[in-house]
Amino acid sequence: MDLYTYIGFGVSLLAAIAMGFLLGGIPRKRKEGEILAAAQEEAEQVKKEKLLEAKQAIQELREEQEERSKRREEEISRSEERILRREDRLNQKLSYLEKIEDSLREDEETLDRLKEEGTQLLEEGKAQLERVAGWTRQEAQDHLLKVVESESQRFFSRKIEEVERRAKEDAEQKAARILATAVQRYASEYVEENTVSSVPLPSEEFKGRIIGREGRNIKTFEALTGVELLVDDTPEMVVLSCFHPLRREVARMALNRLIEDGRIHPAQIEEKVQRAQARLAERIKEEGRKAAFDLGIDLHPELSTLLGRLRYRTSYGQNQLTHSIEVSSIAKTLAEELGVDASKAKRAGLLHDIGKAVDHEVDGPHALISADLARRYGESQDVVQAIAAHHEDVDPTGMIDVIIQAADTLSAARPGARQETYERYIQRLHDLEELCRSFPSVQEAFALQAGREVRVMVHPERANDEVSAKLAYDIARAIEEELNYPGEIKVNVIRQTQFTESAK
Repeated sequence: MDLYTYIGFGVSLLAAIAMGFLLGGIPRKRKEGEILAAAQEEAEQVKKEKLLEAKQAIQELREEQEERSKRREEEISRSEERILRREDRLNQKLSYLEKIEDSLREDEETLDRLKEEGTQLLEEGKAQLERVAGWTRQEAQDHLLKVVESESQRFFSRKIEEVERRAKEDAEQKAARILATAVQRYASEYVEENTVSSVPLPSEEFKGRIIGREGRNIKTFEALTGVELLVDDTPEMVVLSCFHPLRREVARMALNRLIEDGRIHPAQIEEKVQRAQARLAERIKEEGRKAAFDLGIDLHPELSTLLGRLRYRTSYGQNQLTHSIEVSSIAKTLAEELGVDASKAKRAGLLHDIGKAVDHEVDGPHALISADLARRYGESQDVVQAIAAHHEDVDPTGMIDVIIQAADTLSAARPGARQETYERYIQRLHDLEELCRSFPSVQEAFALQAGREVRVMVHPERANDEVSAKLAYDIARAIEEELNYPGEIKVNVIRQTQFTESAK
């Protein structure tokens, strides 16, 4: 096949392809027209739906707005009703106040009239009183002025004494301020120590176990501890009696352990006593270490142990460890106020009574024993000197010596530090009652509330109400002048008249 044949064949093929494209385009155009018509119809449908939705939304908004307007009108209506009711109430109150004002005006007029009548009656009463008493008004006034003058002299003499006392206090203002600051910065609790300790029992049957067969258990216990064990009729309780606080504490600890164990016999008693002694020795060391640690003082172990023993020692009812800690704190404060070495003052205050831990073993004043112990365990000469001089067994040589003396006195003399003796307390109450009974019209007197109040019963036929009032004043003044007492005493004078009859 030649070239022309190939060319003819290619032209025929191209013509056939072109004819195919022409014939295929007619159905495609028809299809596009159908799609366009369907799209327009669908758009119209969507448009109608959207318009319908918009109309519905507008209708809902209109209804909602109408509902809000309706509620608003109702609220306005209710507010108007409330305002009207309030106005009505205000009008009622106003008319009520007008009535009250009219009533007050009438009462005022009545009061003025009563005042005039009262003044007239008072003048008539004065005139009648002058006739009955036999005194003119001027004579009564002169007598009253004499009484007032006498009382005024007593009152102002006391005031003069008070001014003089205040002047003396002002002269020593700086010293008083320093001492007050020292005491104020330290406030410790006071616990009274006794020579007995009570031990509770689970039941009464333990008393028989403690006594033992033929008393062997109680005899063994007393021999090992050196403490008297009292088993009496007190329910579920036994008492340990001993003047030595360490032995009494050992006995208390041992007895508690025996009661917990339940087995009480001589061998068990000996074991519990030994363990209690060991535990107490550890407790003593811990008490001493804790006291020194709380004050920020580093002590020799032996001094710490001796300090711990003061926990079980008292002087005039004052716990010695508490007293030593208090003296240390007060001495530190005083030293800081005066510009002296506070650390030395603090150490000397803590150790000033350390000799009391061994004074039953060593002869001599406890201040010198304390100084010797402090010197033996490496304390400085200033501390040793202050300890030795705090009771003036040696002469003070420096400011620290005087500070320890002052701190020791403040701790021992502050209110509540040392208990008042029973005999002195009873005597003070007795003197108070006897002073009240010394007045002629007094029938009986009773001191109450530890002497802070006295109730005086008078003879009703000898003293009327006016005389009783004057008697209360006179008793109070007599107490001030004749007795020494702490705080304040309240005087109550009671006058009672009683009538008795029998119905038959």
